[in-house]
Amino acid sequence: METKIRWGIVGPGKIARKFVSDLLLVDDAEVTAVASRSMERAKEFAEEYNVEHTFGSYDELFQSGTVDIVYIATPHNFHKELSIKALENGIGVLCEKPMGVNRAEVAEQVNASKKHNAFLMEAMWSRFNPSIKKVKELVDAGEIGDLKYLYADFAFYALDRDEDSRLLNPNLASGTILDIGIYPIFLSYLLLGMPEHIMASSKFHDNGTELQTSMIFDYPDAQAMLYSGFTSRSRMDAEISGEKGELFLKSRWHEADEYTMVKEDETKKFSLPLKGIGYYYEILEVHECLRSNKTESDLWSHQNSLDLSELLDSVRKKCGVSFPFET
Repeated sequence: METKIRWGIVGPGKIARKFVSDLLLVDDAEVTAVASRSMERAKEFAEEYNVEHTFGSYDELFQSGTVDIVYIATPHNFHKELSIKALENGIGVLCEKPMGVNRAEVAEQVNASKKHNAFLMEAMWSRFNPSIKKVKELVDAGEIGDLKYLYADFAFYALDRDEDSRLLNPNLASGTILDIGIYPIFLSYLLLGMPEHIMASSKFHDNGTELQTSMIFDYPDAQAMLYSGFTSRSRMDAEISGEKGELFLKSRWHEADEYTMVKEDETKKFSLPLKGIGYYYEILEVHECLRSNKTESDLWSHQNSLDLSELLDSVRKKCGVSFPFET
């Protein structure tokens, strides 16, 4: 591998631009290629970020030999196919969440990673957030006693979006569960593991898109209350409550730069400022894995992605959420 790790961008949209703004903060990273189904969009992105190689198809990038790893930032329903094509060419993959639309897709991606001995990770960037990592360490160490209750929400108003947008178009795996519900579900999974039972209820758009979902994850000795929505804003807080204390992540908790501990009537706030937007930390993890010749991360493994996709499937099944392209 070259001194610098060469990144390719697959799908040069809004999320990719945010990601690249943090990629540029990583000393041993360089963006060497970008691909889009629209050469015009690819060239525009290349000019913006001074990217050397531009491709008007994804296959051309995968076969070009210009990258060590690609960041896949297309709509959800393209993730599986593009991940597998990159892996088949021996290219590492950081795939935007959800890695696949369902568990079956994620299993195919994981199998391709193993078969071609190429790195694969779901871009669950919140797993690498310093505040969330610290909260997990504190919970695991028993600092707030046995965990009994968790609350997390994620919502914003999206009904003013075009119905052809990825958020509202069922053909693009629309709805809140896969796009933002994945964050509260992730936090419950990270801190409490797989629930014994799931209760969930959704509201729908006229076109079939799921618009808001409330969930209860039931564990042997704890419960998690989770919510995602496009019909209004929410506080986007997270509360983690144990027998001996509480931990709080403030608004927009998935990109937290601090946490608060309440224990024995004492409240302490701890600041952990972010470098960049927050994608920086998952990029460091990817680089460490690549330089160690790993095919998966220990912090967010293939099994973690399989488990998370299983939870997403379960919530969707409870609520009757499916997409036209699923058989």
